[in-house]
Amino acid sequence: MASPRVYVYGIVHAARSLPADVRGVGRPAAAVRLLPVGELAAVVSDVPDDLRARRRDLMAHQDLLTRLGAEAPVLPMRFGMVADDAATVEQAVEAAAATHLAALERLRDRTEMNLKATPAQSGIEALVRADAGVRRLLADVRRRPSYEGNVRLGQAVAEGLARRATQAVEQALPGLTALADGFVRGPDVPGCVLNGSFLVPKATEERFRAEVERFAATHAECVELSLTGPLPCYSFVPQDGAGAAPSGRPHAEHAVAGG
Repeated sequence: MASPRVYVYGIVHAARSLPADVRGVGRPAAAVRLLPVGELAAVVSDVPDDLRARRRDLMAHQDLLTRLGAEAPVLPMRFGMVADDAATVEQAVEAAAATHLAALERLRDRTEMNLKATPAQSGIEALVRADAGVRRLLADVRRRPSYEGNVRLGQAVAEGLARRATQAVEQALPGLTALADGFVRGPDVPGCVLNGSFLVPKATEERFRAEVERFAATHAECVELSLTGPLPCYSFVPQDGAGAAPSGRPHAEHAVAGG
């Protein structure tokens, strides 16, 4: 007998349809269907027996949501959201219907763009010219080479590069946020001075890209910018907490209500 469990990808308006060739996670790729709940519908499939957080399935999950989001708003769920049965999903969607409908309206004709900023390693010469403290440490190491001196110099250079990159990013943010309808800082990423996501209207997406490229070119001695998108709007779905079911799977109520 087939398992009643369902894998939840996201939430959409009930009036929309899915492309005939859309497929989900697993191998073979699971058939994706809509589970109607009033004015909404959950995008679901059966749960593959070997579901794991492997690249193949992670990309299948994200690609499906990106494709759906290109046509109409979708509230994306994080990878691995599994409910014990369809009724659990229906109850969760219905309980938060007003919140979901408002969120879908906010995401209409918008996409998420993620920007990561790292210190420009090519900017060491510029740092030495601008920072008297680094110049003194460099001169000391050249006069009296030592392990401790090299460590202090290395730390000073890393801190100086990070400081210059941070200052540059703070200059960039006003112009970028002016082209977006939302901005949130994401979790810290090693080596990055910024991991931020922007809710960008599709009408201004090219202007947004151009502004990032322009700023990166004019501040290349300070910061390197990496822009990724369009992405499913994970960062702009209302959060409702998090929890784990006894089996280790996320609660469907939390998954469907908060992403």
